[in-house]
This record gives sequence, structure tokens and C-alpha cells, in this order.
Amino acid sequence: MSQSKSASILDARILVPAIAGAFRKLDPRTLIRNPVMFVVAVVSLLTTVLFVRDLVAGGGDLGFTLQIIIWLWFTVLFANFAEAVAEGAARRRPTRCARRAPKPRPSCSSTARIARSSSWCPAPA
Repeated sequence: MSQSKSASILDARILVPAIAGAFRKLDPRTLIRNPVMFVVAVVSLLTTVLFVRDLVAGGGDLGFTLQIIIWLWFTVLFANFAEAVAEGAARRRPTRCARRAPKPRPSCSSTARIARSSSWCPAPA
């Protein structure tokens, strides 16, 4: 059996850099490109700040708030991780143009007989 030359998504050469890439993508300048994830990140940050305020002030129902914070941050990090994995897999996969050589297009003068019946070559004047 022959081995596939394309890298698997579960390859460590893709996953390990993707973990670091997920945290690098927390930069607001990067997050703003995806408005939905930007809003989720802003709400995650706001909820975290409110949780710390309630923790210091002695607010109630901290367990529920903590659970919401964990889910929100998990959502942001997982979305960034999935995007980084897709980018890493795309970098390792050869492009369609690199896989095949372009076919030369025949010139009109060498195929005058085909030119009259084909639409790709102009008809003689």
C-alpha cells in the first residue's frame, strides 16, 4: 500500500503550532476579522471582570457565573484552534496548481481545421 503524501489533520506538526496559534489569535486585531468571535471574546472578558468583582465583593451564585465564563472562553479558544488547524493543514497540502502541470493550448494556426468548428479560436476573416 502506498502512503498518502498529504498530512493528516491529526498530525502533531499541525496540532502543536495550532495550540500556540489559538492563543495568538486572541489579539483583538485578529479577532475583529470574525465579528461573531470578537463579540464572544468581548463578552467573555466582560463576564470575567464581573466575576472577579463579585468574587471580591462577595456576590452570590459564583458557580454559575464561573461555568458560563469557562464555556465562553472555551468557545473562543476552540474556534481559534480550529482556524489555526485549518490554516496549518492548508499550508502542508500542495496547491491544485502545483499538483499538475498546465496543458499547453494549441494555437489557431496549427489547427485551422478544428478552428472552424470550435468556439475557442476566432473564425478566419
